[in-house]
Amino acid sequence: MTSSLGLAAKLFTITLGWVSLLLCAWTQTASAQNGRWNPNPPTTAPGFSNQPFNQPSGFPPTARPTQSVANNDPRIASLPAPGSNVNYSSGSVPNGLSEESTKPKIATRNLLQVFYDGGWMMYPIALCSFGLTVFAFERSIALRRSRVVSRPFVNRIIEQLQQQLIDKDEAIELCEKSGSPMAKIMLSALRRHGRPAVEVEQAVLDCGERESNFLRRNMRAILAISNVTPLLGLLGTVLGMIQSFNDISNSQAMGRPELLAGGIGQALLTTAAGLLVAIPAYVAYIFFVGRIDSLIIEMDTQAQRLVDIISAEGLQENEGTRTRRTRKAA
Repeated sequence: MTSSLGLAAKLFTITLGWVSLLLCAWTQTASAQNGRWNPNPPTTAPGFSNQPFNQPSGFPPTARPTQSVANNDPRIASLPAPGSNVNYSSGSVPNGLSEESTKPKIATRNLLQVFYDGGWMMYPIALCSFGLTVFAFERSIALRRSRVVSRPFVNRIIEQLQQQLIDKDEAIELCEKSGSPMAKIMLSALRRHGRPAVEVEQAVLDCGERESNFLRRNMRAILAISNVTPLLGLLGTVLGMIQSFNDISNSQAMGRPELLAGGIGQALLTTAAGLLVAIPAYVAYIFFVGRIDSLIIEMDTQAQRLVDIISAEGLQENEGTRTRRTRKAA
């Protein structure tokens, strides 16, 4: 059920993202059409007549700079005469103007400005990102193999017990000093030294269940972040689209697509931010779950080796093996 809801939310998010992109493309097209510059304005009168348009006599003629002003200002003097057809597409610019001044200025924004443009929904997404960083760092340290299952330590304890180089009390003391999850499982088994194998195995299973829960700590939080952040981004998308459509319904917004940029930008930014947090969170969850499973399997294998040695059946078998070796040596 949870996976179905997550899949439906992701599909809905993708659909709204495409709608936002189409709406953004439409607004850019409208802006380009409204702001297009016509180098050759019509000289005929409005309507369908081909008669030349004469300026009414009640209006003064268009003011032009005087000859003295044109001579003193090199930028005005370098402009072409009225009626001349000059093409600047070849890269030449008028005197007094540099190429840098004729290039369009592209506004650049830093990460903090992008965060503010996303709206208030970016704050819970940023909080989820911070929590993911903390939990992932903590799990990466706690799930190191040397901290959970130290193979040299386990092999040394088992071999010394099998060869009777140390007794039960010394092995218990070594496990208490270690304090690792595997050492705690071995400690629970050593406290039932010489008991039947069923009783020792039950103690190992009980302690192993507790240690497995310890290994899975904070994993639910990571999974929750991977599921919640797309929903937060989806909520920001919905709020941004509502703002955009409200601006469209306003009569003052007709022909002014720049008024829609705020809502569309908020919709796209929150969706992208939610996915940027959710994808690493889900990858981290899958990685840590795989490591936990491998550690649990290894702990079970090492614990079974210890049970075969310290249980009553194992002690009898080891005693019979040593007796046979002594007879052969004699």
